[in-house]
Amino acid sequence: MDFRLTAEQAAFQREVADFIESGLPARWDQGFDSVAEQMEVEREVMKRLASRRWLALPWPEEFGGLGATPMQQLVFNELMAYYRVPGLINMGVAWVGPVVMLYGTDTQKRDYLSRIADGSDIWCTLYSEPGAGSDLAAMQTRAIRDGDDYVINGQKIWTSFGHYADWGWLAARTDPDAPKHRGISTFAIKMDTPGITIRPLVNMAGTHEFNEIFFEDVRIPAANLVGEENRGWYHVAVGLDFERSSIGATSTARRSIDDLVAHIRSLPHSLSPVVRHRVADHAVSVQVLRNMCYNIASMQGSGIVPTREAQMAKLFGAELAQRVAVTSLQVFSMEGQAARAGSPAHHNQYPFLRTVANTVEGGTSEVQRSVIATRGLGLPRE
Repeated sequence: MDFRLTAEQAAFQREVADFIESGLPARWDQGFDSVAEQMEVEREVMKRLASRRWLALPWPEEFGGLGATPMQQLVFNELMAYYRVPGLINMGVAWVGPVVMLYGTDTQKRDYLSRIADGSDIWCTLYSEPGAGSDLAAMQTRAIRDGDDYVINGQKIWTSFGHYADWGWLAARTDPDAPKHRGISTFAIKMDTPGITIRPLVNMAGTHEFNEIFFEDVRIPAANLVGEENRGWYHVAVGLDFERSSIGATSTARRSIDDLVAHIRSLPHSLSPVVRHRVADHAVSVQVLRNMCYNIASMQGSGIVPTREAQMAKLFGAELAQRVAVTSLQVFSMEGQAARAGSPAHHNQYPFLRTVANTVEGGTSEVQRSVIATRGLGLPRE
């Protein structure tokens, strides 16, 4: 593939850069003292992106996007992630919307997609359960048809930003007698529906991002079923493919390396050759990951589904983020343990703690390796 941008892609890159410089809320890059403050800014960022149809950039124009190519998405994601613009983790755009486009009714497309694309609604994902994480098909939350409604009972866990979400994307078991990969259905559910209880799960970085969600006789309209009943596992799989095809994750690591190098150059003393060589190794790895992401975008633009390549990028990127975070914390030493927002070292302490989850969320590293081996390389399961 040609790693150079076309004239049109370069022009779009400059447009995104100009927006980051002058089109964002005044305090977007000043650090946040709480997740509540962060979410307030993120909603404003989403609205401003939506006004340019950039929030749902890859979506067709009829649904509020621009029908962007995979390479345009890469250009956009790369810059936004590099400058740490908040509001980019948008589950509604990433996988809820695409699944609704494929399997939803005309009414669902009208009601759900427009409010995602214009930044009105934030969605959370209600998949994982205490006994169903990597083995997601083992979920036990039940959805029982009762006339014109479904009644939901069960528990979900690790629900990111569920306490701020307007809507939830729920996978629940509708046929307990079917094989576990069948008998699952997907629903749209308003998070303020009576019977839903949200309890916080504070992570070891000290932030409240995750939640556990309890459903007790929660009644939702049958019209909220998305797609065919008992075919939800396939909808979930499609959604995860959209998630794992993300092509801008490399920018966060690249920014961390650039910040680290700038700090090292400002030091009055030299670091040991071991540390310098480790930083150089990380910089090379970042470029390798960047090339992998560009290759994925090229494959997608050619109509090729990059199943193996996307899994490889997710695995490599998650583990690289952990290595970079460890090195950064070591270089910043005691200052790197500071948690004060706005401090340069703040970009080391939190990532060091947060990246522990990188090799678990979105599919564990073990699962990624298994998928690469079986679906990518055709190796036997045992």
